[in-house]
Amino acid sequence: MSDSGVADDVALSRLVFELALFARHFPASLLRRPGFHLDRSAFLILTRLESGCALSLRELSQAFQLDISTINRQVAAMLKQELVDRVPDPDGGIARKIRASTKGLELLAADRAQSCDNINTVVADWSDLDIGEFGRLIARFNESVEHLEHNPWPRPPEIH
Repeated sequence: MSDSGVADDVALSRLVFELALFARHFPASLLRRPGFHLDRSAFLILTRLESGCALSLRELSQAFQLDISTINRQVAAMLKQELVDRVPDPDGGIARKIRASTKGLELLAADRAQSCDNINTVVADWSDLDIGEFGRLIARFNESVEHLEHNPWPRPPEIH
């Protein structure tokens, strides 16, 4: 980026192109491979819930910036699969909240391990430095989006 805050046109065009390809390759293509237990929406919702903080449908809707009917449909499917539980609001509110179930967290961990294996195959000939830098830059990009949208995503302490 130049001092004016405007990215070089060629670099920005390359970034846009590569992000489109990245969106094509991950996560959809990895989550369609044999051995995965969760669909994409369940994987993402459980990732949000894994911190242990139960959320209402409205809070999930706001976190994902999706219509509440969409979240309701996704959570209903997850309830049938016993991936999440409805629990009373720990703060005493009327609305029930959604919490990741033990089964949901186990399947999330298994799918995440499978993702790690798959991604490790892709970056097998990369140096640890390159892998770390790529992760840092993706995190920086994601955090910039979250900042602009005023919608931070909680991250586990071990990956900060």
